[in-house]
Amino acid sequence: ASTGVKPDVIVYYSGWLEPFRVGFATTVANDGAVSLVQLNPTHTSVAAIVAGRYDSYLRTYARAVRSYRHPVILSFGHEMNGYWYSWGYRHTSPAVFVAAWQHIVNVFRAVGAKNVTWLWTINTIHKQTGVPSPGPWWPGNSYVNWVGIDGYFTNSSSVFASVFGPTIVNVRTLTHDPILITETAATPVASQPAKIADLFAGVHLYGLLGFIWFDSD
Repeated sequence: ASTGVKPDVIVYYSGWLEPFRVGFATTVANDGAVSLVQLNPTHTSVAAIVAGRYDSYLRTYARAVRSYRHPVILSFGHEMNGYWYSWGYRHTSPAVFVAAWQHIVNVFRAVGAKNVTWLWTINTIHKQTGVPSPGPWWPGNSYVNWVGIDGYFTNSSSVFASVFGPTIVNVRTLTHDPILITETAATPVASQPAKIADLFAGVHLYGLLGFIWFDSD
């Protein structure tokens, strides 16, 4: 879902070595939407990506995206400033992650996949739970088109300004690229109807691209 910005965005999460889902993307395009792919290095050494060991896979993927011709939004290793994924905080160093991001973008550019919007997807900052500011993972303006932020309304006190505000302010010290809320939802205990209204209002107030709703139970 989105805030009304057209075209809408449909997201899917792709494991490493999984090919680009041309059929899925074509169906999405036929419905007037754009595919957003969260490409994650599951069970993969990020350092090996930097070393070029997966270049054949990346070139094949990039050629498939290029041949598809329609716009594709592509992200790599989402929520890397969190600690729960192998490519994230406490598991893979920010320097290695940045090198992998830049390497992947360079491979796509060398193949000529110019229909990609590069989306750098981070988790909201949570000092209490050890999710730090995302600055060390920033690949640089020449390697990013949009910034994605994942965050949720988990309780009745959650409001857009507290859930997303500090992270948006931090991102603005790095870049003025457009921001998309790439994962969000309001749990039933968070007074869901009120939080959904607050979400729309927050996206409008902060001038963001929109949001992607992720069902949360």
